[in-house]
Amino acid sequence: MTGFWRAEAAALLPCVTVRPKSRRPGLEGVPPGPDRLRLALTKALGLPASAVEVAQGAAARDKTLRISGDPTLLIPKIEALA
Repeated sequence: MTGFWRAEAAALLPCVTVRPKSRRPGLEGVPPGPDRLRLALTKALGLPASAVEVAQGAAARDKTLRISGDPTLLIPKIEALA
């Protein structure tokens, strides 16, 4: 599945939508909150917290994240979460 991410030379940029007060909050059951999306994603991908940052849309519901690392290794992991 492609379309929700794009690859760069040393990073993967997935696009996510944050839905406040959703019936199913968080990623994989992790409750929403400051920095929790980033931390939940790093835990799910097995990466250090410093590997994920918000590239665009810090104050918006639609965000683009930058996941530092080899895209060929990250793509199967990010697609498994979709």
